[in-house]
Amino acid sequence: MFLTAAGCSSANHGRITQVELVRRTQQLMDSVAGGDQTPWKKYFAEDCMYFDEKGRSMDKAALVKDIAPLPTGYSGSIRIVNPQSRVLGDTAVLSYDMDETETVFGQEMKARYHATDTWIRRNGEWQIVAGQVLRYYEDPSPGKAEPGKYKDYAGTYELSPGNTMAVTIEGLNLYSQRAGRAKDLLVPEAPDIFFRKGIEGRRLFRRTIAGEVDALIDRRNNEDIVWKKIN
Repeated sequence: MFLTAAGCSSANHGRITQVELVRRTQQLMDSVAGGDQTPWKKYFAEDCMYFDEKGRSMDKAALVKDIAPLPTGYSGSIRIVNPQSRVLGDTAVLSYDMDETETVFGQEMKARYHATDTWIRRNGEWQIVAGQVLRYYEDPSPGKAEPGKYKDYAGTYELSPGNTMAVTIEGLNLYSQRAGRAKDLLVPEAPDIFFRKGIEGRRLFRRTIAGEVDALIDRRNNEDIVWKKIN
């Protein structure tokens, strides 16, 4: 069940509440920008495992070392939202979103993450033994559309014999469509680079030295699938 402040008291026989878990987690987040390692040393167990949004696996020593002040000209904050918890005996799981705002020399950036921490009570003390962070996917900002260049992209692309993708122009928009599937709007990001709303990855049009488009590159997780232009 979900636990709130009314569900139990952290002072009641060593039990802990969602409110207290969120308070401690927010304390961790508030310490990041200034590089204050104190709460990270306090709330993480010596044998903890931590997996961050970059895919890194860290023990406590590596995690604490990673907490360092932001560079000059940088500032930021992380707000804990949408918490959910389960508390069973000496184990508590807190799952939550992190809304991050970072300012880099006056320019503001935002990011959203989801994290889950497992707390365990040992010798009357609650500490995190495992934590994992994932980043929510966000579409990039659209770039300037150049419909005059779309004719270079239009045509049929082939992945293997009989496995094709059509790129078409409709008004001021560009679409791609694999055989037997729905059309996808290609949103411009930069010259020859497009993305599809809500889908991670990019579709790039490769040009020859002569400037002609000879392939469509479907880039996902920094790996490329090449569709050769056949007409």
